[in-house]
Amino acid sequence: MRPALPRLRSTRSAALLALALTAAGAGAVAAPPSAHASVTRIRLGSASDVSRTSWSGPAFTFNGDGAVVPDTATKAIAAITGGSGSIDVTVLADSASTGASQTPECDVFMRLSGVNSCTTDVVTSAADGNSSQVNTDVRNAEFAYFAGGNQCVYASWKGTSLQASVQSVIAKGGGSGGGSAGHHVNSAVVYDACTASTDSPTALANPYDRSVTFTTGMFSWPNYADTVNDSHFVTRDRMGRTMAFLARAVKDGLTTSGKAWGVGVEQGGGSLFLDKNGLATLSGSDAYVVLGDHQPEQAVSGRPLTYSNFKIWHLTAGQTFDFKNRPTCGYYTRSVTNGTPDANLYAGTPVTDCGGGGGGGTGSSFTETEPNDSTGAANDLTGLAYPATVTGSMRSASDRDYYKLSLTSGQTATVTCAIPSAYDADLYFMNANGSTLTRSVNDGRGTGESLSWTATGSGTYYADLEAYSGSGSATYSCRVTRS
Repeated sequence: MRPALPRLRSTRSAALLALALTAAGAGAVAAPPSAHASVTRIRLGSASDVSRTSWSGPAFTFNGDGAVVPDTATKAIAAITGGSGSIDVTVLADSASTGASQTPECDVFMRLSGVNSCTTDVVTSAADGNSSQVNTDVRNAEFAYFAGGNQCVYASWKGTSLQASVQSVIAKGGGSGGGSAGHHVNSAVVYDACTASTDSPTALANPYDRSVTFTTGMFSWPNYADTVNDSHFVTRDRMGRTMAFLARAVKDGLTTSGKAWGVGVEQGGGSLFLDKNGLATLSGSDAYVVLGDHQPEQAVSGRPLTYSNFKIWHLTAGQTFDFKNRPTCGYYTRSVTNGTPDANLYAGTPVTDCGGGGGGGTGSSFTETEPNDSTGAANDLTGLAYPATVTGSMRSASDRDYYKLSLTSGQTATVTCAIPSAYDADLYFMNANGSTLTRSVNDGRGTGESLSWTATGSGTYYADLEAYSGSGSATYSCRVTRS
């Protein structure tokens, strides 16, 4: 080898059935419990569903806590109806989410224009995902809302009929959304909290802690790939754990692009409305989009996380983020070193000029030329447009490939290498004298390497990829950025 926390749950209504029975004076219709004994069902509004052949969505709302946010809910309703007519809403809740709140989600929906009915189904187990009544309610709805509660219960519906029923709502041009746990389950990679609920110190100290578990393949919404949602973001200081989630997602290949995007929404009215074109607009409290775009320098079970230069976009009320055409500027960066994050995680000066290597632009490519086995024979990358993609191979068990680049004082170079399964290679970063400044030496053939270095003075620097075990003509690929 080279050198239980308790799960947090949101609160909802303590007496859904009693509320439905007393709401008749407001035009509510109380339905009897379904034949499936463990499901409690209450319907408000019209007893008949809307009949319509086409809808104009999809549309989504992602909330920082369990409460429905009228502003984004209204936008979703308008987007789904195209501005005319009304929709039916189904609220899905787990049994653990009942609590002291006196107003369930359907009460809010029924006060909004364009809602014909709202049905709450309290589902107590994974098996209830195959309840015919619940699935009928969802398929007949145009919006499926996941209440706050326990996202592990929601994740357990993967593979049941209910998963497909929610997907059918989106397919017909309806919508989905949720708050707190309901926000989590609507991302591509779901932090499911099935073993325990984690916090930032725990996840950063060991990103493979038993409390850090994920469910994938639940939902894949248009323009929202490779996302990991998080809630109660600032109040509960969850930036650190989101960083750990992203490092895990990239390291473990849980996303499709080699990148992972965290979407953290603050509680107290924070809500993102996502339209069918992938444009998200924030209402209320702050939201953060956090990008992990390279392999972690260290993400190993039992060891603290090291990850350089997360890119962070801070959104305030009224601001937008284009998830279809994701921006390459406007972020600030923060790093984690041996489990300790940088200061001021929730504020920073945005990068406004990303030309020259921060990640914007098309960049350039370079193929190694031998011999390049020393600093004196290094392939020269100084004239390339960044980000640059460098390819080569470890043709012998003693092969060393050197690359030369220049940095100005304060500029950061990041090198991320994808290594083929034919060999194990180690990555070093050196100063002009050939002294090692930092390194990445992950074990295993096919294991990627990544490092970053911020120059304290302007000059020439070297990246060195060395064969450690095995060799061959299989090609490695290294992405080099300067920011």
